[in-house]
Amino acid sequence: MARTRLEDLKVHVRFKLSALWAAIMSCYIYGDFWGLYRPGNLKDILDGIGPLGPTSQGSLVAVSVLVAVPAVMIFLSLALPATVARWLNLLISIALTAIILATLPGAWVFYVFMSCVEIALQLGIAWYAWRWPRQIAT
Repeated sequence: MARTRLEDLKVHVRFKLSALWAAIMSCYIYGDFWGLYRPGNLKDILDGIGPLGPTSQGSLVAVSVLVAVPAVMIFLSLALPATVARWLNLLISIALTAIILATLPGAWVFYVFMSCVEIALQLGIAWYAWRWPRQIAT
């Protein structure tokens, strides 16, 4: 019987980056959702205590920006010129990794796990952006 190879499609780096950002968004959403189950969290929310201290318009805008950036990167990874997309993916993935690392001390195990997954995905973004394929100038 003849052996056959599976058909494989070469996926452009832009689609890989976009998919990684989508995966990160899923981790953000589920990590925040599971965080609601921690004892006292819902009471804190009802008492006006947010992730950055007392809930205010400013604190909610700051948290919204942190979540909106990866969501927007799903699109920007596909739409921006290659050079801009490459550098933006590099810078934002590294910056978000630093922010996640800063939130880890004292975190519950589920949050540490989700953060490790997010960090791995963001380092994947940095890797793919750094190794963005080049064309030979004609």
